[in-house]
This record gives sequence, C-alpha cells and structure tokens, in this order.
Amino acid sequence: MKPLISKGIRLGGICAVLGILAARPAEAQALRVNGGSITLTMTTGVAGATLVDVQNTTCTLRYRRQSRISKITVSTSCPGQKFALRVLATNVSDGVAAPEVTLQDGNPSIDLVTSIPTSGFRNGNCTLRYTVSATFEDGNSTELGNDVHSVSYTLQAQ
Repeated sequence: MKPLISKGIRLGGICAVLGILAARPAEAQALRVNGGSITLTMTTGVAGATLVDVQNTTCTLRYRRQSRISKITVSTSCPGQKFALRVLATNVSDGVAAPEVTLQDGNPSIDLVTSIPTSGFRNGNCTLRYTVSATFEDGNSTELGNDVHSVSYTLQAQ
C-alpha cells in the first residue's frame, strides 16, 4: 500500500529540522500529520561520551477509522545516514502504541500504532515524539553534513 502521507526530516548530529511534505488531498483525510516545521538542536554532551538526546513533541498524527482493524507503520529513506532518529507514538486515543521505533535507512516499515478499531470513534490521534541522538564518534553535521530523512507514515489493514 502506498503511504498516505510523508513527512520530511533534516537531521544532523548538531541540528535537526522537521518539515511536512505535501500529501495528496483525498488521502490526507485518512491520515494527516500536523505540527508544521520544527527545529531540534543538539548542543550539550559529556566529552568522550554522547551528546544529550533532544526530543520534540509538537507533531501529531490524525487518522480516520477504517472498515477493518488497521495500523500505522513508519519508515525512512536517508541515504548515507550517520545519526540516529527515533519516533514514538504517545497519547494514542484509539489503537495501541508500539514500542519506540528506530528509523534506519532501507529498513522495512515498522508498526507505530496497532489495533486501531473499526468503531467507537471517527478520528483518532497521537503525539509523535521524535528523538535525535549521536555520539561524539558519530561526528557532527558541521563536518559531515545533515542527514536528510524522508519519513513515511502508512495507514493500512492490520
């Protein structure tokens, strides 16, 4: 099944910028990402250890009830990925949140929200918690450039 909406993410060891890509209007009614563009900046850490993870929770997913029990999956495309990006669905109104997902270029789609029921609601929603992390050994975006992620969310039958 084709993704219903995609979300683009610029990610680096020092700075991450998230922004929404255009979605096809008819499909945006079934699954929609809200929150606009956000910036994550990693600025503190312990020498020889890791940088302090940075999180953002300003983006949400809104999804429509389907005729079959359904789920939302997530995947990313990021050629040459150097830094870690994770996402977790929190405050899920309808369905069950899966454990936090590590987004890795080339990996297949991973469940984000499962067991979305067919009745009892019209629209469900959840908050997306993005976490950016890196070690000093990973380098930084000033020297290596930012990772550029194209993250896809898919609403499909379970």
